Amino acid sequence: MSTTTTTTGAGLEGVVAGESEICYIDGYAGTLSYRGYNIHTLAQSATFEEVIWLLWKGTLPKQNELDQLKADLVANSAIPGPVEEFLKANLKATPMDVLRTAVSMLSLYDPIAKDMSPEANLLKATKLMAQTSTIVSTFGRLRAGEAPIPADPSLSFAGNFLHSLTGNKPDAVMEHTFDVALTLHADHELNASTFAARVTAATLSDIYSAVTSGIGALKGPLHGGANEEVIRMLLEVGTSDKAVERVHEMFAKKIKIPGFGHRVYRTEDPRATHLRIMSEALGKSTGHEDLYLMSSRVEETVKGEKKLNPNVDFYSASAYYSLGIPIDLFTPIFAVSRMAGWTAHVLEQYHNNRLIRPRAEYKGNPDGMAWIPMAER
Repeated sequence: MSTTTTTTGAGLEGVVAGESEICYIDGYAGTLSYRGYNIHTLAQSATFEEVIWLLWKGTLPKQNELDQLKADLVANSAIPGPVEEFLKANLKATPMDVLRTAVSMLSLYDPIAKDMSPEANLLKATKLMAQTSTIVSTFGRLRAGEAPIPADPSLSFAGNFLHSLTGNKPDAVMEHTFDVALTLHADHELNASTFAARVTAATLSDIYSAVTSGIGALKGPLHGGANEEVIRMLLEVGTSDKAVERVHEMFAKKIKIPGFGHRVYRTEDPRATHLRIMSEALGKSTGHEDLYLMSSRVEETVKGEKKLNPNVDFYSASAYYSLGIPIDLFTPIFAVSRMAGWTAHVLEQYHNNRLIRPRAEYKGNPDGMAWIPMAER
């Protein structure tokens, strides 16, 4: 008779699968914090580079440490020639497919890829942060028929991405909005992609393999991509009244409204609080206020009739579109930001590793089934 104590839940809902010092969520209070710093504090005060350091190191960086991190990110931003050639050869492919493969390829050209020392893994995390951004922006440039733009040491991580993708240096509102958006998406505890990355890391596979697992999980429509659905819906309907009509049509057909509800939060997603404000400000400054107004009407309708709150994807849709980001790059940008969290979790997993090997509650036939000869089946 088994003496194993099991705690089960569909999709592991409510099951505590491990310990971590990186991210805390209280879904009922609407609380999200990184290393003890509330997401509202970080959104209002931190730069994304400070958040990267915080996630990796557990403390806020001193000025010299922050300056060094910024310099290291720029110094490690160039991608290997064969990876760029791969991007050129697959310009019509799905961006997340390209990103998954390109990030995996990076390990082939990293001389310390197999070095599992803490120092080497931290350097590889830095390379992954910088080069994932370069892969996405370079792919966007190449398929638009434009030449890649190298990183500019005078720009922030957020500013460099927007400049490298669009060819234009962003104004203060655009740079700040994208910087905060990166912070809001940087980590979210044991979400599907982070858990996938930690499971791979727990086998003592390399960090490139681990984050590639994370990208593969993020590619699934139940994890990443909801903001793409949101913006496509808004652009298709075109007006606030038609947006409300579309929501009612979806209600009637029992179709999920993209960008609403969350597996963990039972109140407003605290990230949505900031993205709503940024969507409005950015819309006004870029001539896309109509997208914010449509979004606001949709939110009012869904909350009023279904009691559902917007999640991080809902207002990020109009914000990213106002920044001039192609729609099918929304999810790859999610990966650019979440690379900070993935790498932090992988480093933490390596630090105190134990193979992640859960059990399943068996629901099949009982043991001891009689064998049926071929002639009698």
